[in-house]
Amino acid sequence: MKKSTPPAVKLLILVVTISIMATGCKKTDEPETVTDIDGNVYKTIVIGPQIWMAENLKTKKLNDGTSIALESVNNEWENLYSQNTPGYCWHDNNPSNGNIYGALYNYAAVKSGKLCPAGWHVPFDAEWQALRDFAGGENIAGGKLKERGTAHWNSPNTGANDEFGFTALPGGERYESGDFHYLGINTNFWSRSGKKTTEPLGVRIYYDNQIFHMSGFHEGMGLSVRCIKD
Repeated sequence: MKKSTPPAVKLLILVVTISIMATGCKKTDEPETVTDIDGNVYKTIVIGPQIWMAENLKTKKLNDGTSIALESVNNEWENLYSQNTPGYCWHDNNPSNGNIYGALYNYAAVKSGKLCPAGWHVPFDAEWQALRDFAGGENIAGGKLKERGTAHWNSPNTGANDEFGFTALPGGERYESGDFHYLGINTNFWSRSGKKTTEPLGVRIYYDNQIFHMSGFHEGMGLSVRCIKD
C-alpha cells in the first residue's frame, strides 16, 4: 500500500514552494531613485538597455566631496574656463531656477569624471546616440524626450509626448562670456566626449520641433547634465 504524505510534510512542501515562487517573482528593477553627495534625490528611468536620471543634476560638489565653484560674475565665469576649474551656476543666477531645471555646469566639471553620483556618469557620445536611436532617430527623438505641455517649455513645444518619462526641461545655457540664454526655448546637455582636437559634443532639444541635435559646445559654456548608470 502506498504511504500517504503526513500533513506536516505537506505543509512544509507548500511553504517551500511558495517561497521559491515568491523569490522567482521578485522584481529586479533598478532602484527608482539615486541620491547625490549633497543629498539631492533624483528619480530614475529605464529606457531600453539604459538607466537614466529623470531629472537634471544640481549637485554643488563632486562625488569625492570637493566643492564646485559657484560663479555669478561674468568675467569670473570666463576665468573658470581659462583656469580649467569646475564650475556651476543657476540660470540667470536665480537659485529657484535650479529647483526646476537643475544647475548649469562647465565642461571642466564634466571631464573631472566625478560630477555624477558614484555608480553613475555623464553620458558619452555613443550613449546619447543610442538613446537617440532608441527614441526613433534625430528627427523625432527630441519630441519623445521632452516634458509635455507649456508649463516650462515655450509654446508650441512641438511634438512633446515624454514617451519614456525622460522629461527634458528647457534649462537654457550660459555662454562662455557669462551671458544667459534660451530658458524655456532649448534644453542643452553635456556629453562626455573623448575628442581632443574639437569642441566636446552636447545635445540640444528645441521648443519648436522634435529634433534631437548633437553639436559642439565651447568648454566654457554652462549646460545641463543628465547622468546615466554605469
